[in-house]
Amino acid sequence: MVHPRIVTDSTKTLPAVRQKAGFSHAYRALRHRNFRLFFAGQSISLVGTWMTRVATAWLVYRLTKSAVLLGTVSFAGQIPTFLLAPLAGVLVDRWNRRTVLVWTQVLAMVQSLALAWLTLSNRVNIEEILALSIFQGCINAFDMPGRQSFMLEMVENRDDLSNAIAINSSMVNLARLIGPSLAGMLIAVSSEGWCFLIDGVSYIAVVASLLMMRLKAPSAQALAAAARRAKESMLTQLQEGWDFVRGHAPIRTILLLFGVVSLMGWPFTVLMPIFAAQVLKGGPHTLGFLMGALGVGSLVSAVSLVLRKSVRGLLKMIPIAAASFGAGLVLFGFSNALWLSMALLLLVGFGMMQGLTSSNTIIQTIVPEDKRGRVMSYYTVAFVGMAPFGSLMAGWLAHAIGAQRTVEISGAFCILGALWFWTQMAEVRREMRPIYERLGIIPGLPKSAEANSN
Repeated sequence: MVHPRIVTDSTKTLPAVRQKAGFSHAYRALRHRNFRLFFAGQSISLVGTWMTRVATAWLVYRLTKSAVLLGTVSFAGQIPTFLLAPLAGVLVDRWNRRTVLVWTQVLAMVQSLALAWLTLSNRVNIEEILALSIFQGCINAFDMPGRQSFMLEMVENRDDLSNAIAINSSMVNLARLIGPSLAGMLIAVSSEGWCFLIDGVSYIAVVASLLMMRLKAPSAQALAAAARRAKESMLTQLQEGWDFVRGHAPIRTILLLFGVVSLMGWPFTVLMPIFAAQVLKGGPHTLGFLMGALGVGSLVSAVSLVLRKSVRGLLKMIPIAAASFGAGLVLFGFSNALWLSMALLLLVGFGMMQGLTSSNTIIQTIVPEDKRGRVMSYYTVAFVGMAPFGSLMAGWLAHAIGAQRTVEISGAFCILGALWFWTQMAEVRREMRPIYERLGIIPGLPKSAEANSN
């Protein structure tokens, strides 16, 4: 029999217990030591990465004053990912994923330090920026599918995977908030080269975190699967990955929308220096404010996803996020006031991150482990690989019709993509339901509840 005193005390402390439990639930992926190490290392490195992105855009614009070259540099930095990512996905499924990530981080550090040396010594020119951008794009082709595929190895428990992805998105967007602001202030008082130098040094943190991880030895089943993959030709495995993506409606539909948004919507960031300097009549600090507002919106979105208890309900967020992102871009194109532009970028950032993280979480949840690297390589193609064509197109359009009209058109295409995705939801739900049931995400729901199960 339970003592009355105990019942009374527990009732009094119940709200505090629930609050603590809720907080623990929101950050449950951090219970895993390897993910904590990754979180710490990446939190430092990503600030440097965002500083470099802003500094590179401003450096190109300062040297050339050309919207076309802004788009060209972005194209050069992303086209290798489009070309190499599918092949990289095959190799990621065959190689040790931690080793892949250590090498990509070391090579990225070399790239940033080279850019820092050229800029600080006043030797940098547009050709060298293009060459180093291409080099970074080759690194990213391996880094992104490797990083995404490695996520499950760090958290080990699939139930915590969605939380880990959301926390990672929060980390990226906190860095997006801090990095551009620091870059804007640093460029205003010194040189873009210091941003590149800080970025290069920051890679030490993530390399150290990867080397300190203690990973479980692969199971006999995993070793047998790896040995079987090693005997197959890379062309066969490449075809197998493509057939899986093409024949799986949820992944195919998500990646198609992702590709449209990446092609038409995300390249708006390439034009930010033009909005800062010409539309809003500011300087590098204005660019920092704009990118910071984008980061705040993205961070709020990521935190909202951290607080979610399940992957259920994320599917419907994908078209809503794409439509919000597109509407924000259309309105941003009409704005000529800094405060209004920053407010609209909050909406743009929220929609962008909500769609990105929801898509990533669903794909990572339903993809089989033996195809994870290859599927995530096509995710990389849709996320990064389509952007170079969009960046090039955005640069030429901005040169022809202006940056504001270009962004308005981009936003309209994102809204159209969201409407198309909504028409595909019934088929996607039908295919996702048995997978969710098998994974225990949803129980055997009655038919009447099926419409709300995703």
